[in-house]
Amino acid sequence: RRFPTVELRAETFNGSTHVPVPSDGAFLKALLLELRLVDEHVFVEQRDTCTRIDHSCVHSVATASGELWPVLAFHKSGLIYACVPLVEGSLEPRPPLLTVSGLSQGLALLLGIMDYISPSRKNEAELNAKIGQLRNLLIQACPLGTPLNTNIRSLNSSFEDIQEMPADKDQPAWRSSTYKGKPQVNVCITEKVKCMQYDQRDVVDTWQVYGAVNCKCDIEGSAPNVTLSLALPTNAPPLQDIVVHHCVTSMDPAMLMSTSAEPLHDSVYNGPYKFPFIPPSESFNLCYYTSQVPVPPILGCYQLVGEGSQIKITVNLKLHESIKNSFEYCEARIPFFNRGPIAQLEYKVSYGQLDLSREKSLLVWIIGQKFPKSLEVSLTGTVSFGTAGKEHLTDCVCTENTAYVKLYFRIPDFTLTGCYVDQHSVQIFVPGKPKITASRELISSDYYIWNSKAPAPMLYKPL
Repeated sequence: RRFPTVELRAETFNGSTHVPVPSDGAFLKALLLELRLVDEHVFVEQRDTCTRIDHSCVHSVATASGELWPVLAFHKSGLIYACVPLVEGSLEPRPPLLTVSGLSQGLALLLGIMDYISPSRKNEAELNAKIGQLRNLLIQACPLGTPLNTNIRSLNSSFEDIQEMPADKDQPAWRSSTYKGKPQVNVCITEKVKCMQYDQRDVVDTWQVYGAVNCKCDIEGSAPNVTLSLALPTNAPPLQDIVVHHCVTSMDPAMLMSTSAEPLHDSVYNGPYKFPFIPPSESFNLCYYTSQVPVPPILGCYQLVGEGSQIKITVNLKLHESIKNSFEYCEARIPFFNRGPIAQLEYKVSYGQLDLSREKSLLVWIIGQKFPKSLEVSLTGTVSFGTAGKEHLTDCVCTENTAYVKLYFRIPDFTLTGCYVDQHSVQIFVPGKPKITASRELISSDYYIWNSKAPAPMLYKPL
């Protein structure tokens, strides 16, 4: 499948160094040669010279117009999966692979195609049928050359509804299929909280909140209009660093200009946070945001003392009173990857239970679904280690100032910012009463509590 818009952008970016993608037949012939699937026993200098040693599936394919790079291609179970990602910049000198975002997007798309096709590879009739459907599925997964949904298998059920060309000239390109049935909208706000706590006077604890609003709109019509509003409790910190999906049709510029790089002041945008949009057919993230919340959800202190084969540990955790005390799960993990296996463990927990991992290098403190009435829990213990074998992990962390506790938790029906979707404010300009489902959740992400009995591994000095 070719995307003229992508080829035009490539020509614009590369100028005189642009190498066009040859015809399908010529490209296939050159690719088979590059992948050593033809003339395998013949020495081809451009391909087989010892100065070219391939370490990845990114290739440079020789064409009549020059070297076409990068070509992402691999051979799996008798099929070749290949694409030519766009490099948004100059090709001379060649940029590092990690800087070309199109490579990871292209690889995800190819792996999605492989996951869709590979279960049928032993049944030739079924394989041919799936490959026949693939063109239509790509219109939905990658309508303008940018992958929007790389899970091709999830699109299979609706391929009959996909139109080669929109019947309605007002239908946007990102809305590639039509829906028949009762209108319904599902919205989920997911907030992730990152945290670094040190429990030291001269080092500032840091925490950050990142939110994403995911939507799935099953609505009839070629270009339905939906308006969704996010609401905050009174005196809640405002949403900042807002990034919206391209289907959003209009925005208050002040909403997009509100940034966490500036300290909070009176000119910060405080809402309303309204998002009018024409939804794609599949699930998508309507917007992302951050917020400067005043406190982390769980305050902790971790102390590790001792040397050699025996150490003493103390962990204290406190749930802030403003946080909903209802978890799907909550646990603290204390790793000792650089030592031998834990040979002896004596401990006392005020709440929950403590488990030892199978490798005997990790303590897992399962707090459960609620904190006690006091909202405080503690763990004290003495750990003795045996002799480390080859099978045990070694790492430069988990000793002295790099010893840490990592928290894992999820709180359903709660957000740290207080952000929620007002179901009554969702406007859908279609006949019939739509069903609105809204949910939210708070999930931990890189939530670390460092050993306070040693200097902090990273310093955040107050200004």
